[in-house]
Amino acid sequence: MSQAGFQRITWKRIRGGLLFALGWLLSPLCWWNDLIFNLPVAYGFGYLLSKLSSDWFLGGTIAGYWLSNLVGILLMQVGAIEVFQNQDRNLKKDLLWGVVSSTAFTVLAIALIQFQILEIPTSLLEGSFDLASLLPRVKGE
Repeated sequence: MSQAGFQRITWKRIRGGLLFALGWLLSPLCWWNDLIFNLPVAYGFGYLLSKLSSDWFLGGTIAGYWLSNLVGILLMQVGAIEVFQNQDRNLKKDLLWGVVSSTAFTVLAIALIQFQILEIPTSLLEGSFDLASLLPRVKGE
């Protein structure tokens, strides 16, 4: 294997590749990840918050889901930087940029739904899809 044809493989690039892969699994870019990764993480987050107040379970689950997707995007960004860029980066600046860009993406998606450019499936609006019925009640504990 010649140096001219391939970039040198380093531990930093391997770590970056692993971070990118983990981030992809947590990100909204992976279409099958929710059932295996994001929903259990979100449920666990909601469960932990419900220990503080039982009313926080559903809100905590929703927040946990959003956070798991945000962490996935940030891990992908950090991993890609480690793999593709040779110079050291300012991690604080990179994380801030990741949060800002992820938030901007979320705001854009909400705006597209609000202006009816994107549609929400009618099953979510008609009440036939009830998240509360899928999750166990925490108040009884």
